[in-house]
Amino acid sequence: MQDKVIVVVGATGGIGSALTHKLAPTSARLALAARDAVRLTTLAADLPGQVLTVPTDISDPEQVDILIKKTLTEFGQIDVLVNAAGADILKPYNSLEPADLDKMLNVNLKGSFYTTQAAAEEMQKRKSGHICNVVGILGKHSMGMAAAYSASKFGVVGFSKCMAEELKRFGIKFTLFYFGGVDSPFWDNVNLKVDRKKMLSPETAANAIFFALSAEPQAVPMEINIQPDSHLFF
Repeated sequence: MQDKVIVVVGATGGIGSALTHKLAPTSARLALAARDAVRLTTLAADLPGQVLTVPTDISDPEQVDILIKKTLTEFGQIDVLVNAAGADILKPYNSLEPADLDKMLNVNLKGSFYTTQAAAEEMQKRKSGHICNVVGILGKHSMGMAAAYSASKFGVVGFSKCMAEELKRFGIKFTLFYFGGVDSPFWDNVNLKVDRKKMLSPETAANAIFFALSAEPQAVPMEINIQPDSHLFF
């Protein structure tokens, strides 16, 4: 991991923050993106090594371009992109407003697409790279109350697999992560009865991403699925 340039989108979230704390001691060079500039600065101050912070709304392709350009200016390359950002709306299908669907698609689907597309363009030039998209289990399995959310996450799976086919000849790996029930701020504003004590920890998710990034060069960990034992899916 030493000297690799790793862009972490959604760096201030539960999984993103846990991952940055795991990566920083390895001497990786980190470019951290999130919408909240203050939280980004606070996070970076707690990390050793070379850390660049770029406040970014990934639903805006122009801001994504700025993130990539600033990363290249600071570090000269991009070796890894981790998409750990996401928005959450869980409600009955007939209560969903157009604005709800727009938010899910703009952040979860379009935002992931814009960042993946922009990073892949740079990786293609160097014929090397690794893109990690944190999808969540609702991008693989359906659940009531999650029509808009799952629509956005199933879309991430679709474009990731298409891009993986196009980019494999350039040495670019894709890994999709299907975590279920991670005890993160995702659940803070969700109006559902959930037992967060039985969920996965953000550190468990971060360890899985770290494992994928540490795989030997010829290995491609294409999908990693980790669920709490309280709700297993096969």
